[in-house]
Amino acid sequence: MIPASLISVLRSARHVVVFTGAGVSAESGIPTFRDALTGLWERFDPGELATPEAFRRDPALVWGWYEWRRMRVLQSQPNPAHLAIADLARHVPQLTLITQNVDDLHERAGSEDVIHLHGSLHRPRCFACAREPAEPLPAADEPEGGRRLEPPRCSHCGGRLRPGVVWFGESLPVAALNAAFQAAGECDLLLSVGTSGVVYPAAEVPHRARDAGAAVVHINPQGEAPGSNREHLLALPAGKALPELLREAFGA
Repeated sequence: MIPASLISVLRSARHVVVFTGAGVSAESGIPTFRDALTGLWERFDPGELATPEAFRRDPALVWGWYEWRRMRVLQSQPNPAHLAIADLARHVPQLTLITQNVDDLHERAGSEDVIHLHGSLHRPRCFACAREPAEPLPAADEPEGGRRLEPPRCSHCGGRLRPGVVWFGESLPVAALNAAFQAAGECDLLLSVGTSGVVYPAAEVPHRARDAGAAVVHINPQGEAPGSNREHLLALPAGKALPELLREAFGA
C-alpha cells in the first residue's frame, strides 16, 4: 500500500529525479557485483577485474569478462521498473534520470537523456587516446562460461579499446556528476531506486536533494528506515513499487 502522502507529493511534483542502482537491473536478471560468478570467472573477484591495473596486466582477461557482461545485458529485457520510469516522464513536467548502472535497459525501455554516472558497457573507448570508436561494437556472442578475448584496436591510434565504464580508482565523469548534482539540487522529489547508497560520490545525490528541501523516497526491499522526516521508504521490489506508484498517482 502506497501512503497517500507520497501519492500527493508525486502528483504535485514539478521536477522529479529518479536515481537508480543495481537492484533495478537485477530484476531483469543482470548479475550484480555481489553475485557469485560462474565458469572462467568464478576464480576471480569482480573488484580485481574492474581496475586499470588489471587491464594493463591482462587486457584479454578483462575485455573477455566485460564482453560476457555485455552479452548478459543484451540477452536481458527492461522490466516493469524500467518501463514505469519511462512512463513517469510523460506524467510530470520534468524528469531527470540518473543511473549508476552500466547497461542500456533504461534506454531500451524508452527513457531519454539518461545520465550514466558509472559509464556504459556499450560505449568503449581507447585506453591510450580515450577516443570512442567510429562504429559501435558488434553484438557480444560469448560462451556462457566466459573466455579470454583480445580487445579490438582503436581506429584512431591503434591502441587497445577498453570498456567504457568507471573502474575502481577512477573518477566519475565530471559532466555527468555535475549534471546529477544540479538536478538533485533543483528537484522537489527524488526517487532512489534499487541502490544501497554506499558508493560515493554517487550516493551523495539523494543527500543533496534532501538537503535542498526535496522529498526523497527510497525504493528498496532491503532498505532501512530513513532518519529524516523528508525521507520515506517503500520496502518493495522496484518492479512492483513503481508501477503501483504510477497507477495510484495517475491511473497509468
